[in-house]
Amino acid sequence: MDNSDDNVVESASHSKTSSNQLIQDPGRKYSVADPNNKNNFTCKFCKKVCKGGVYRLKQHLVGGFRNVTQCMECPEHVKEEIRNYMLKKASAKDDIHMNPRTQQYDDCLEIEDDDIVELNSSIPSGNSSRKSCPPPKKPRQKGPIDMFFTPNPKDVVKSRLDGKGGKQPTINEVCRKDLRDKACREIARWFYDAGIAFHAASYESFHVMIEAVGQFGPGMKPPSMYELRVPLLNKEVQDTDLIVEEHKKEWVDRGCSIMSDGWRDSVAQKDVLNFLVNSPKGSVFIKFIDASLVVKDANLLFDLLDKMVEEVGEENVIQVISDNASAYVKAGKLLEAKRPHLYWTPCAAHCIDLMLEDIGKIPRVRASLKKAMFINAFVYGGRPSVVNLMRQFTNQRNLHRPAITRFATSFITLAKFHKHKNNLRKLVTSQEWSDAKWSREPAAKKMAQYILQESFWRNIVYSLKLTGPLVKVLRMVDGDKKPAMGYIYEAMDRAKEAIASSFGSREDEYMEAFKMIDQRWDCQLHRPLHAAGYFLNPSIYFDNRDISNCEEVMTGLYECIGRLVPDLDIQDKIGNELGIYQTSGGLFGLPMAIRQRKTKSPAEWWLAYGSSTPHLKKFAVRVLSLTCSATGCERNWGIFQHLHTKKRNRLCQDRLNKMVYVKCNRSLARRCKRSDTSDPILLDEIDESNEWLIGKMQEDDGDEVVFEDEDLTWSVVARASGVDESTYFTRSSRIRQNDESGSSRNNKGKGVASGSRHRGGLIGGVEDEEEDIGATSGEGGNDFEIGIIDDDDDDL
Repeated sequence: MDNSDDNVVESASHSKTSSNQLIQDPGRKYSVADPNNKNNFTCKFCKKVCKGGVYRLKQHLVGGFRNVTQCMECPEHVKEEIRNYMLKKASAKDDIHMNPRTQQYDDCLEIEDDDIVELNSSIPSGNSSRKSCPPPKKPRQKGPIDMFFTPNPKDVVKSRLDGKGGKQPTINEVCRKDLRDKACREIARWFYDAGIAFHAASYESFHVMIEAVGQFGPGMKPPSMYELRVPLLNKEVQDTDLIVEEHKKEWVDRGCSIMSDGWRDSVAQKDVLNFLVNSPKGSVFIKFIDASLVVKDANLLFDLLDKMVEEVGEENVIQVISDNASAYVKAGKLLEAKRPHLYWTPCAAHCIDLMLEDIGKIPRVRASLKKAMFINAFVYGGRPSVVNLMRQFTNQRNLHRPAITRFATSFITLAKFHKHKNNLRKLVTSQEWSDAKWSREPAAKKMAQYILQESFWRNIVYSLKLTGPLVKVLRMVDGDKKPAMGYIYEAMDRAKEAIASSFGSREDEYMEAFKMIDQRWDCQLHRPLHAAGYFLNPSIYFDNRDISNCEEVMTGLYECIGRLVPDLDIQDKIGNELGIYQTSGGLFGLPMAIRQRKTKSPAEWWLAYGSSTPHLKKFAVRVLSLTCSATGCERNWGIFQHLHTKKRNRLCQDRLNKMVYVKCNRSLARRCKRSDTSDPILLDEIDESNEWLIGKMQEDDGDEVVFEDEDLTWSVVARASGVDESTYFTRSSRIRQNDESGSSRNNKGKGVASGSRHRGGLIGGVEDEEEDIGATSGEGGNDFEIGIIDDDDDDL
C-alpha cells in the first residue's frame, strides 16, 4: 500500500476519534461520491466505481457477497470497521420491527434454527476476532419459496380443531404467551370498536384469518376499505361461484328443488323474493329480486319461476316449492302446465304451521295461549327484577323460546310453561314475591291467579296433546340437510295416531282438530311426490307391504312416474322393476340390505342396493333426495336484514347482492357441515312425543304435593290463596244446591260462590277474562316431561 493510502487511513482514524463530530457512514469515508450521480461511489483504495449505492460499496470493501467484486487493497481494520457498522445497522432495524419482549426472551432462550436467521450468516467473518456475544436475531423473513411450503391456513385450523395438528409447544412458544395476550387484546378492542357480535369469534373463517396473518409475519398491511368493497368482494364472489358449481354437478345426478319465498324489507319498504336450490349436497342461494310489483300478480310470479327453472335447467328440476298464498298456487299451476315434467308443491312447514294456527283457534287452546302470553308479557315486560326472580326458581331457564314458526313458538312456550309448572307455583307463593312492590299490582295478582288455577294447566295439557306430534313433524320437515320426502306421508299418519292415543281414543276430544288437519292435508299438502316417497322408502314399505293395495298411494306413484320420466320405454321398464322391489328380489334380498333398511337413509339405500333395477333406482333416488319445505328461504331473511340495516341503507344494489350471495351461501355451507346427511329420520320420535301423556293421564291422577316429604298439596294452597276454581253449575243445579243448603240469604258466604267473588281473596277483585271451556276429568296430568322441547336442542 502506498503512502497516499496510509494518509487516507490516518485521516479517517483521526476523524473517527473526534468527539464533537457526528457518526458518519464509514463507506462514505473510504469513497468519493459522484456529484452527477448520487448512486455512484469510487473506492479510494482500488479506484473501482460502484454503481449500486453506498451499501454496494461497503459490500465491495468487506467482500464475500455475491455479484460484488471484493476490494483486494482494503486494509483489515477497515473491513472490521465496516462489518461492525453493518451489523449494528441491521440490529437497529430489527428493533423497529420486533417487540422488545421478544428480544428479551431471545437473549435467554435456546433458539431453534427454524425460527430465526442469524444476520451475520450473510457477512463473512474475515480473519479477525469477533465479539463473543451472539449476534442479534429476527423472525424468519418470508420469501417466494415459502409460498410452496407454507401450509394452507384452513388445513391448519381444521387439524387443530380435530386435535391432530401441531407439534409439542416449545419453550419459545410458552414464553410468547404475553405476546399472544397483547394480540388478543388488540383483536378484542377491534371487536368492541366495530360492535361485532362475540359469537363471530367462533366462525371457522375467523380462525383461518388469524392463522393467515400469523403466517405472513410482522409488518402486514391490512386491507383498505376500497379493497374490501371491490376487489376482495369480487374474489369472494368468484370463490362462491366455485361452490355453486360443485352443487350443480349434484343437480344433474340426483335432481334438485327450487325454493322460493317472499318477505317485506322494512328498511327499503319493498317486497323481496329469495331463490335457493336444494339437493342432497345442501342448499345454495342463487339470488334475490325486488318483487314489489309482482308479488300479488300470479302471471308475473309465474314468469319469475319459469325463468328460474330455465336458469337452473329444466332437466335438473323436479319440483318448485313456495308458500301457499293464492298467487303462488295459481303461478304453480301455470308452471306445471308449461313444464309437464316437474311439480309445484307447497311448503310443508308452512302447511303444518297453518294447522297449528287452526288448532290455536279452538276455545280451550286459545284460552291457554292467552293466559300464557299474559304471564310471559308480565315477566318480560321491562322489570329486570321479575325476570331475575323467575330465573331463580326455574334454574336460570327462560319461559319463552323462539322456534321455527310463530305458532310453533307458541306451543313450545306452552311446553316450557308446563315443564316449570311447580317452579312457577313456588314463585308466586314465595316470600320474595310477596315482598316485592310490583306483586301488589293488578297484573301481578292476575298472573298469580292464572298460575294457581288448575284449569290453566289442564288447558295447557290439552293443547300440548293436540300439537305435540305436529311440532315433531314440523321439526322433521324443516331441515334441508336430511331429505324428508320419504317420511312426510307416514309422519302425518303417526302424528294423528299419537294424538288419538293420548286422549284414550275419546274422539270428541280431538275430532275438531282432526278435521282441521285433514282439511289442510287434503287440499294443500297431499301430493303425488309424497305418495311416491312413501312407497319407495324401504324402512316403511317392508314393514307394511299392504301399501301396494292402497289406491291413493299407488295412484300417486304412477302419476309421479308418468310426469318425471318422459321416456315411455323407461316408464314401462320401471313398472316391470317394481315387482322386484316388492318381492325383495335381486340385491334387495341380501341380508345386508335387509339390515340396513332402517339404518341408511332411503336414497343411500337405493344407491347401494338398487343395481338390480337400474331405472327404478334412478327414479327412486331422485324422489327420495327431495326436501319438503322452503324454510331455507326464511332463514335468509335474517341474513338480508343483518346486512341491509337503517345505518347501511345506502349500499348500492349490486354490492348488496354480492354480499348477500356470499354470506348466505357461506352460512348454508356451515349449517350443512353441522350434521351428517346420511342419517335416516327416526319416525319413532313422533310416536313417543305424547308418551309422557299416556302414562300420567289417568282418570284420577290425584293432587300434587308442594314438598315431597309433606302432605301439603297445591289445591290446599290454591284454596288458602282464594284462587281455587269453583265448579261451574247450570242454573237449575245451582238452585238445587241452594235448596239443599238453605236460602242464599241465610247461608251467605257459606255456599258455593260465583267465580268472580270466590276468587277475590288474592286477586283483589280481578276477574278471569276467559275460563277453560268444557274441562273434563282425565285431562289434568301433573308430573310428566314435555316431549316437544329440549333445552339443549338448537334446531328450533
